Amino acid sequence: MATQLIYHVKQYNADGSVEEIKIWQVPGTKDKPYGLKYSFAYIVGDERVVGYDNHERKGDHRHYKGKESPYTFKNLKKLWSDFKKDVKQSKEGTR
Repeated sequence: MATQLIYHVKQYNADGSVEEIKIWQVPGTKDKPYGLKYSFAYIVGDERVVGYDNHERKGDHRHYKGKESPYTFKNLKKLWSDFKKDVKQSKEGTR
């Protein structure tokens, strides 16, 4: 099976921030046994404030305000929920 982009949206918000979601279907591997590669990013200015991805050789991980930590992928619904929760918290923290 070849890698196939199955979802991509880039949203420009009124406050100038950007949310971009990319999901690819990939062959199942040791680091992607669920057959998905993903990148969720919330960007303010030129800075990624929130991000979730499973970049090659790094596995599933989370970026939040400049810090990187491991992330346990359960499913896309949970990933979406975690991402949106972090985006909301980061917005509330800047007020």
